[in-house]
Amino acid sequence: MWKIPEEIIRGQLTAGEQLLWSGEPQQGVFLRGCDAFLIPFSLMWGGFAIFWEFSAVTTNAPIEFKIWGIPFVLVGLYMIIGRFWADARLRANTAYGVTSERIIIISGLFYKQTKSLSLDTLTDVSLTEKSGAVGTITFGQVPFWQSMYGNMPWPGLGPQSVPQFELIPEARSVYETIRSAQKAAKLQNVVASNN
Repeated sequence: MWKIPEEIIRGQLTAGEQLLWSGEPQQGVFLRGCDAFLIPFSLMWGGFAIFWEFSAVTTNAPIEFKIWGIPFVLVGLYMIIGRFWADARLRANTAYGVTSERIIIISGLFYKQTKSLSLDTLTDVSLTEKSGAVGTITFGQVPFWQSMYGNMPWPGLGPQSVPQFELIPEARSVYETIRSAQKAAKLQNVVASNN
């Protein structure tokens, strides 16, 4: 990330909005549960695509065969190596924030995208903890297809469909901060509607 997460999130605050927490996902390359399937699959896909392309280029195969294999080789290389780089780069360009009014997620590989979720309308907040107090807080139901590709950035699929604070340290503490902020926001709405 170009700045520390707190500076990035503070730049998004409106008048009267208080920053309760800011952070970022863990950095570096990570293996995920879906990699038990994706790594062997990507090696088979990439290996076959490279073999096909090598065979087409080194023989008198028609030009269509040579061109046909190029996209498959590129997809194979992305699945074998590129997706790990893209995932690490995306997490390096991500900042999370919890304010008195909303959840803020700023991320992007090639451009910055800001997502805000109002605390008083947020209904489904779930926590998944791993060892060492690292965890993921998800804001909504995760569709099956998203869980299958393991939240990795895939070309053409865009950002995650369900917003989340992924791989954050002290996840339970952040979860409790969110729940407390939600209660305070709902209470403030009740008081405002009674006046």
